[in-house]
Amino acid sequence: MPSEEKRSEESTSQKKPKVRKVVEGAYDLSLGISMVLAVLIGVGLGYWLRKMFGYEWLFWLGVFWGVAAAVLNVYKAYRKQVKSFDELKNDPRYRNYRDFDDEDDA
Repeated sequence: MPSEEKRSEESTSQKKPKVRKVVEGAYDLSLGISMVLAVLIGVGLGYWLRKMFGYEWLFWLGVFWGVAAAVLNVYKAYRKQVKSFDELKNDPRYRNYRDFDDEDDA
């Protein structure tokens, strides 16, 4: 019997994608990468505008656009996490848990 259980465990482990950890890791890194790329693209755009038109302030405008895009990416990721936590809140598996205040522990 133990050999049958071992075979069933092996068959279920084979069904899982082997690159799952890589995909999850890439997803976790995507926010950091998108922030860096947004700032770099903004700096590049500002540098190009400054060279094209000759105004120094256009470079800083590009830097501002890049930083604003990075902040927008963080905000979108935050909203996505809040939405997923709200879905968990309504999940029946977690309904029996109640919120504890710090005052109740005293």
